[in-house]
Amino acid sequence: MSITKFRKHKAPWITGFAIAAMIGSTAAVHLQAESNPPRGTAAVANANSLSEAFRETARVVAPSVVTITSETEVASPAPRQGQPMNDEMMKRFFGEGSPFGEMFRGQPQMQPFHKPSAESNTRTGIGSGVIIDASGLILTNNHVVADATNVMVKLADGREFQASEVKTDPKTDLAVLKIDGASDLVAARLGNSDRIEIGDWVLALGQPFGLEGTVTAGIISAKSRGIGITARENFLQTDAAINPGNSGGPLVNLAGEVIGINTAISSRSGGNNGVGFAIPIDEAKWVSDQLIKDGVVRRAMLGVGIQKVSHELASSFGVESNHGVLVTEVVKGSPADKAGLKSGDVILTFSGREVHDPRGLQNVVEQCAVGSKQKIEIMRDGSKMTIEAVCEVQPEAGLANKASESAASKIESLGMEVGNLTEDLARKLGVKDVAGVVITNVEPGSVADRAGLKAGNVITQVERKSVDSVDQFQAMTKDHDLSDAMLLLVKTDQGSRYVILKSGK
Repeated sequence: MSITKFRKHKAPWITGFAIAAMIGSTAAVHLQAESNPPRGTAAVANANSLSEAFRETARVVAPSVVTITSETEVASPAPRQGQPMNDEMMKRFFGEGSPFGEMFRGQPQMQPFHKPSAESNTRTGIGSGVIIDASGLILTNNHVVADATNVMVKLADGREFQASEVKTDPKTDLAVLKIDGASDLVAARLGNSDRIEIGDWVLALGQPFGLEGTVTAGIISAKSRGIGITARENFLQTDAAINPGNSGGPLVNLAGEVIGINTAISSRSGGNNGVGFAIPIDEAKWVSDQLIKDGVVRRAMLGVGIQKVSHELASSFGVESNHGVLVTEVVKGSPADKAGLKSGDVILTFSGREVHDPRGLQNVVEQCAVGSKQKIEIMRDGSKMTIEAVCEVQPEAGLANKASESAASKIESLGMEVGNLTEDLARKLGVKDVAGVVITNVEPGSVADRAGLKAGNVITQVERKSVDSVDQFQAMTKDHDLSDAMLLLVKTDQGSRYVILKSGK
């Protein structure tokens, strides 16, 4: 008899005694199971608890999330279905041909359910928003509504309203909408993004790909991100799934508080790759308050050019690497100038808050009340000191971007040519009221080239001493051994920065 047949046909000698023994053994197993619960029960309970937290958070926040549809008149026939608009910023950040129109200023994602007509020349985009006041105020992204001729808001309960007011701040990619005649609106609770920490659970709510009422979960992956898509950036990074259509929707903590406004994703495919970005709600509150009150955002200024204190620069200025922000120039007549700040100072704290990078200092300065007096702790020539500055309104105009030429003298050891900076040349370069020498040519692969110097840059200091002629520059550099770093202060139409020249030997 085969083994198979043996198993199918039990042998007659399996007696009642054997069966009783088997039953007894089974009872013993059950008793053991009751005294020793299966492993993982606590873990399942914890998972269920987290699931309940997600469920309750979504239930509380969902009524405050809206769908925003915008119509924009275009000068030429709208793109084909599913083809977003590209720009240079997008190409640099995501690569040529990136399918991310949705996350950029004024480029809401084309939805597959909408096919624009060539006759109407109207582009339709869709995004998300969150109600921040029961009177009908809604916070979203600027790029969701920028240049729109018509903006419609659909509430979570299905009611639709046309936006009566649209106020925007392109620098932060934020906008505030107003709808009239809507009763029983549920405003979301706004939290404190400064208290959020890397690793904290968050939910993203919105309308990805037009799918209303979508909720995704993840954690805060990083803070203070700058990715080059807006003029003012201090993004929270998250791996909660964010897709086209999520823009303007809330990122919330498990207390049901909005801690960010979903704005952008980093992806090559057009969908979520686990790297999304949200504007911190602390910044969004400050911007929206001004938009609601005045219709514009007024930012304070100090009037300095600044750069990060790198490892190479730290020892030259007597501070630790990545501690403080280095002043590269002081605008004449500015609050910084009146307060006595100087090029080469390292700003350690502003208004009692430590600063570690230019973006952080810019954010805290801009949000100061115009006319307020602020204490600034600095490091100057190895000594700490405190000064006070009165913040003024930031002007909108910037320096022009121009190029120029000049008669030059070649500095062989540095791999560049320099010329005297005349008043006419300084004006053309956009660096008026500056003394120094202008770089007219940089040899590829040279020490100057590796340091990032370019024709049109103006060198104003060598080893923290002012220079105002080619002869003086040659005298100050000719005997310098480049195995030991040389510190230059370089000015462009974008501002000043310190540069270290050092040979690779």
